[in-house]
Order: sequence, then structure tokens, then C-alpha cells
Amino acid sequence: MRNEEIIKNKILEALKKLDVNVDEVSFDILKTSSPEHGDLASNVALKLTKVLKKNPLDIANAILDNIDQSNLRKIEVAKPGFLNFFFEEDNFSNIVRHILSSEDTYGNLARKNHKICLEFASINPTGDIHLGHARGAAIGDSLARILNAAGYDVKKEYYVNDGGAQVTHLGESLRSRYFGLFNKTLPMPEDGYFGQDVIDIAKLLKDEVGDAYLNEDEKTLNIFIKRGIELELEKIKRDLKMFRVEFDIFTSEKAIRDSGLVEEVIKKLEPYSYKEDNALLLKTSLVYDEKDRVIIKSNGEYTYLLPDIAYHVNKFERGFDSLIDLFGADHHGYIHRMKSALHLLGYDDSRLTIDLIQMVRILKDGKEVKLSKREGVANTLRSLIEEVGVDACRYFFVSRAQSSHLDLDLSVMTAQNNSNPLYYASYAHARLCSVLKQAEDVTYDVNSLFYKEEAELELIKKLNEFEDVIADAAMTLSAHKICLYAQKLAQLIHVFYTECRIINKDDIGVTKNRLALAEAAKITMKRALNLIGVEAPTQM
Repeated sequence: MRNEEIIKNKILEALKKLDVNVDEVSFDILKTSSPEHGDLASNVALKLTKVLKKNPLDIANAILDNIDQSNLRKIEVAKPGFLNFFFEEDNFSNIVRHILSSEDTYGNLARKNHKICLEFASINPTGDIHLGHARGAAIGDSLARILNAAGYDVKKEYYVNDGGAQVTHLGESLRSRYFGLFNKTLPMPEDGYFGQDVIDIAKLLKDEVGDAYLNEDEKTLNIFIKRGIELELEKIKRDLKMFRVEFDIFTSEKAIRDSGLVEEVIKKLEPYSYKEDNALLLKTSLVYDEKDRVIIKSNGEYTYLLPDIAYHVNKFERGFDSLIDLFGADHHGYIHRMKSALHLLGYDDSRLTIDLIQMVRILKDGKEVKLSKREGVANTLRSLIEEVGVDACRYFFVSRAQSSHLDLDLSVMTAQNNSNPLYYASYAHARLCSVLKQAEDVTYDVNSLFYKEEAELELIKKLNEFEDVIADAAMTLSAHKICLYAQKLAQLIHVFYTECRIINKDDIGVTKNRLALAEAAKITMKRALNLIGVEAPTQM
């Protein structure tokens, strides 16, 4: 049981002795800013002032007189009514023991009977992965790792946009490039795809089938569409795997359209839809939207919203308790439209969370730059990985809240010093690995650990926060909070390394204690970095 839970339970038991209805009590267990104020503090007396109509200092002293003080060094009452809790030194040893026994599962919370569908990336299979997509992939995959650690059953889902006009334009573009390889002119579509990847696919098709597709009929166009999507999606999957991102489920928009579910949704939405200028509109303004939305155009084509509504219905039908969508910043208006549509269909729209991920810029020496090795390709995931590596890409993409614009400074991302936050955290882990390797012949007894130096105690307190950080990051869908934790943990590891002589041949007892703490800190740092898809180096 975590220290916060232990203190909370002690307070609740004391309140029961004072005949306070604990079901109506809400209070906080707080981490203190200074060791002189204890290890934890509570504002319970302040929260009860209006309820009990008493002075908060009197309430705090009454709780103090009735609380179980076992395993605590002391409890102090501080103005204006805080209770400060000081743990016995052995409590810190227990934290280290717990981490050492948990190893790679440290920080994991109890499993919950709650299934989450986390959709992210879902890059249209019409080109390369650009930086906006890449940031979404890094954040989405990190959140999946964090939510799993927090006890949820998470499935990572990729929605393949293989229906609609954009894939038709892909097929037309590919056919035009293919014809050009045989010195035949077929104009590119107005909204065509001009990147090198389409030319490469056309060459591959020529190698596969020769001139067999030199026809302009609809059947041949469908072949170009189908093969183009397959090859573009294969490339996206390869690049994402290189980025340490893999999906549990791929759902096809075309399959959703072909299943008849779209027609079922149209029928269920009939009471909330109407015709205007031969188009069908949905009354989303009845719920959250600023105006009603077209779901079928006047020419009979579906807008992108309608199959998306059917897709979300499909996800609920598959038994998910919650849906989380991570989209680009240009989807702002989508949130109210989708939530309104689900509400009109009778679903609890609070079960859907849509988070938007802001844009990314690449800077070097303060100026925006383009990473481009081929004509028609600029600032792709592959080009950035070639420049700085996977770990730096993952860390920096996640390091800021998704609601914030992100400027990536190449000079910082590649710096081999403490100005680079990834280097700072990674070096902390490598430093611990180095000292543990030096003393690999020394064994420690976990039952005889003892810590008293301030640098030791402050590091242990931070290690003990890891579960809370995971719970908070999961609850708020804030993967960047793991990066913030890693930075603070790295700072305390470096202080511990500098101020506490870990290997002391003149005091083998202290050496063993500190090696155990070094191992616990190493485990926790590796866990933190792995939660955001970053490898923890053993040497640098």
C-alpha cells in the first residue's frame, strides 16, 4: 500500500472515533515542499472547519489525539491547521525493497475491468508519415503504455481511410505515373499526389505486371486504388514499426461502408435529420454543435462524418467501455459533431474522449528548416529519425502537452550534454548501470537496508511517487508528465551520485545500502523511459 493510502486510512479511522461521517469528508494528502514539514501533509482539519464549526487547529489536535501513529516517527500540527507526517526511517527501506521485488512491473496499478479503444495516427495511405502524424503516433503509443500500466485493457487501433475521394485520387495519380513509364500521357488529377512514393509504386507495378494495366477503364482504376493503398499502408507500417509503434487492430473504412452499418446509422438518425437543397443534414445543433452538419451531399456522396459515425458505433458494438481518439489540430470542429451524433444515437457521449495534437516545426539555430532528401518529400518521420534517432524523436514528441505547439530544435536534440533533456535522463540511467557493474560482486541484504542522508531520502521519495505519476498521466491523458518525472528523477539521481559515495570499500554496509538504492533508481528510470517508448542505455 502506498504511503498516501496509509495516511488517508489512518485519518479516516481517527475521524470515525470522533463520530465524523467519513462518507461526507473530502481532503487531500499532499507531498511537502521541505523535509522540515514532514514527508506528507494533510489539509483534513481545514476541510472540516465549516462542517464541524470549529477552529482548524482544534480539529487537527483532536485528530492527532485519536490517530494510529504506528510506523510513524511523529505527527505535527502546523498553522493554520495542517497535519504533517514524518515516517520512520525504515519506511524508506520498505520503498526500496518494494521496487527491487517488483522489478520491471514497478509502478503498475491494479488491473481494472475497463476496455479502452485508443485510436491514433490513422494516417491516410496516400503518402509518407509527416511530423504531425509522427507526434500523434509517439503520444498515442506512449498513452497506450501508460494506460496499460495504470491497469486498463487497451487496444491500439488504426483506422484505414481506404474509402472516399482521396483514395480515388491516389489511384488516378498512380495510374498517371504508370502510363508515363510507357511514354503515354495521362493527366494527373487536380487533387493528385505528386510525391516520389507514387512514382516508386508505379515502377514497382511495372516490374510486377509489365504493361498489363495500360487501360483507362474503371476496373483498372480500382486495381490501382487497391494496390496503391496496400503498398502505401505496408510502408507506413514499416516506418511505424521502426518508430516502435505497432497496432492491435486495423479497421477499414471501406469495410465499414460495405458492412451496411452506414445505412443502419442513417435509419436510426432519421428523427434527427432533414433534407435541404437535396442534401441530408443531421441536427447536431440539438446537442453540442454550433450548426447542423451535412452527412449526405446533394450528389448522394457521404461526407467523411457519416462513415466516421458508423465507425464509432462499430467500436462500441465491439464492447469497449471508453473510446479515445487522438487527432490533428485541424479536427477541432469534429469533437462536437461526433459527440452530438453519438448522443442522438442514444450513446453516453462522455465515453468518447477526443484530444487534439498541435503542429510541429523543425528548428536549427533558431530558424525553421526542412529535412528533405528527395524531391516531393519534406519533414517526414524517416528524415527526422535519420537526423536524430528514434529515442530523441520519441522523447521530444512526448515531452510537451499535446495541446501545445512543438518546436523541435535539432541542436538541442543532438547535443551530448545536459542541455538535452533526453541525454540528461539517459545519462542518469547509464551512470547507475556503470556503478552497479563496478560492484557486481557485492551482494546486499534487502532486509537490512537503512537510509538517513538527505540525498538518499529525497531520491527515495521521488521513486515512491512513480505510481501516482502513472495514475495521473493516465487519468489526464498526459504522456508528457512521464517526461517531467524522468527529468526530476534524473536530477535527484545525479545529486545522489555526487553527494553520496556509493562504493566505499571502508564501509561495506553503506555500500550495500546505496547499491540497493542505485538499483531501485535504475529500475524506475528505465520504467519511466520505456513508458514513452525510449530505450534506457547502459553506457554512454
